Amino acid sequence: MAALDGMRVLDMTQYEAGTSCTQYLAWLGADVVKIEGPHGDPGRYVGPPLNGGDPQYFMNYNGNKRSVVLDLKSERGRQTFFELVPHFDVFVENYGPGVLEALRIDIEELRRLNPRLICARVKGFGLSGPYKDFMVYDWVAQAAAGAFSVTGDVDGPPRIVGPTYADSGTGMQAAIGILAAYVEQQRTGLGQVIEISMQEVVTMFMRTLEPEKWGQEPAGRHGYLRGRAAGGLYPCKGEGANDWMFIYPVTSQMWDALCTTINRPDMVHDERYCTAEARVANVDDVYAQISAWTSQHEKREAMKLLGSAGVPCSYVFDTMDLFNDEHLRARDFVQTVDHPVVGEVQLLRHPLRMAGTEPMERSPLLGEHTDEVLAEVLGMDAAALGDLASEGVTRPRV
Repeated sequence: MAALDGMRVLDMTQYEAGTSCTQYLAWLGADVVKIEGPHGDPGRYVGPPLNGGDPQYFMNYNGNKRSVVLDLKSERGRQTFFELVPHFDVFVENYGPGVLEALRIDIEELRRLNPRLICARVKGFGLSGPYKDFMVYDWVAQAAAGAFSVTGDVDGPPRIVGPTYADSGTGMQAAIGILAAYVEQQRTGLGQVIEISMQEVVTMFMRTLEPEKWGQEPAGRHGYLRGRAAGGLYPCKGEGANDWMFIYPVTSQMWDALCTTINRPDMVHDERYCTAEARVANVDDVYAQISAWTSQHEKREAMKLLGSAGVPCSYVFDTMDLFNDEHLRARDFVQTVDHPVVGEVQLLRHPLRMAGTEPMERSPLLGEHTDEVLAEVLGMDAAALGDLASEGVTRPRV
């Protein structure tokens, strides 16, 4: 049995921050019903469509869910939504500031209809404070949490951080809050409101960066990390943009192993290199010595040699490597699912390896499960479902 078998989630999320939260719950076995407007989640239009279907972006965040179309701008659509609420344990939304209110969906009204309901609200700057009405996407939240300020070359401008960890990081932390509230709900029979700010989430990833300066002065940039006792990015053999590897020897044993592996055992006892402080003082020389070795090796070969010797390192994976690397393939991390429109789609599986998780499933077509869910949850018959469709309440607009 899946870990969250029996949990029902009313998912009114879009793009990534909210959808990654509900996807995590779905992976753990919750029945996640995604409520979409007639045009669908805007995430269905991010990036080129695959074979006339949804884009990879949407598929990455909406697997293992069921899709129901409801036009919440119509009175019948709103009423149907409110009828669903008492049958669910969790409600999740990540609309922009004021959108839920514009739809005349009041959180307290939802809780009145269902005192057990856990309502999770994902917002860029939260529901209070001077910035609460500001629009936020992932990189905006990263900028607001200081991530850009510590990224880039030491003497250069701040740099954008590529991965969207503000979005997915917020989704995962929201899921943790929901799980905690669900445990309490099982004890007390009562739900609660969870609010989470994307800005505040990103600060959780900042706490290791020069914490001694917190509240005193800004932390500095962290570029190649040259100057941290030989840690840094080193060029490897090849002409590709990502023919690099990252090496991070923290202890003296790791430094010794590095020197031995690159055939420079003399550097172990050389006073210019034998301590972390000495390596920092001679950073350019250290970098040149290690680069002379890495540049003669293909990045995967260099990783195997150094990693096997006990040196913390990795070659610079590009996004193709994530699908083709022998290690991830051996761990069955790359999954192939069948989509009725697109055909076979490759997805990266969730990182949870535990009993009670669900196998990867494809993302739903827009409104694919509307009749199924409304019949199952509300007991609607074919005539009632036909009426809603004919009124445009449940029919996708394409």
